[in-house]
Amino acid sequence: QVQLVESGGGLVQAGGSLRLSCAASGSIFSIHAMGWYRQAPGKQRDVVGVFSSGSTYYADSVKGRFTISRDNAQNTVYLQMNSLKPEDTADYYCYAAGAAGVAASNRPFQSWGQGTRVTVSS
Repeated sequence: QVQLVESGGGLVQAGGSLRLSCAASGSIFSIHAMGWYRQAPGKQRDVVGVFSSGSTYYADSVKGRFTISRDNAQNTVYLQMNSLKPEDTADYYCYAAGAAGVAASNRPFQSWGQGTRVTVSS
């Protein structure tokens, strides 16, 4: 089983910055996708930025403002959020997918973090 623990959410004024962190732990053999989604009140969960199979994807709404980075050795992913806007207010969820177990016996996994709230005031 793979667990994801997020940190770094909070309240910030419009134009400010926040940095989210997500650490994966457990029986991890490999991770091929890791990143961030968000869910605003009354809306569906949407992708923010994701590393997947060597490529990086950003939602159009955050391009140029948000940067996702990854520490492979620590199985950790970060989301640097700059120039925050009130419409960025949401619960942010970490996501990871890959293989769990050991080389001789591994199985696919998909895991979600518990979510961290980001509130941007105008």
